[in-house]
Amino acid sequence: MNIRLYLSLNSRGEQMTKAQSDGKSPKNTPNQTAEGLAQAARAASQKGPPPVHLWHPEFCGDLDMRIARDGTWFYLGTPIGRHELVKLFSSIIRKDGEDYFLVTPVEKVGIQVEDAPFVAQDFEVSGEGREQVLTFTTHVGDVTVAGPDAPIRVVRDDVTGEPSPYVLVRANLEALIDRKSFYRLIDLGCHEPHDGAQWFGLWSGGKFFPVIPSHELEV
Repeated sequence: MNIRLYLSLNSRGEQMTKAQSDGKSPKNTPNQTAEGLAQAARAASQKGPPPVHLWHPEFCGDLDMRIARDGTWFYLGTPIGRHELVKLFSSIIRKDGEDYFLVTPVEKVGIQVEDAPFVAQDFEVSGEGREQVLTFTTHVGDVTVAGPDAPIRVVRDDVTGEPSPYVLVRANLEALIDRKSFYRLIDLGCHEPHDGAQWFGLWSGGKFFPVIPSHELEV
């Protein structure tokens, strides 16, 4: 089976989203508006990337903010149109367990993320074969080089088999690789032994990342 046909047959479309939250009201109410958080993020980023992993403020509740699967940020149900504001918010995201937060030195608020907090919209490739290096750029300008410290992984839907590819951006925050980029990646793939079986996958940074068992692509 041709892998492009496989992807097309199993595609649900990138606009589909995961189930929403259960609607429970938070115990606390956030003290700051989105603009207030942005001001705190600006102040914290003056000397470089905000060290959110070092901040442990009190949880202030959930903010009505959501990141859609296509990377669009929403506040109070309305898309945030200011790209610079989105970049600021993205710089103070932290994932604790399975939950996402915006964190400043004095406040921690919960937000909803439908899939991944970032979308990898493009990539560059250098080298060939096992020397290949894939460098991804996200929709907010983050750059990550896939390799042992920034792995690529592919999750397949249990029902449809649709692949959702991700690459680690920072800490435990991933980017969903968009469909046009994934198609380009497939053209760079090859078959290699992996965990006792033959897999189709990608090399980057000296590491092989499996995508799909080779036998599933056979005619």
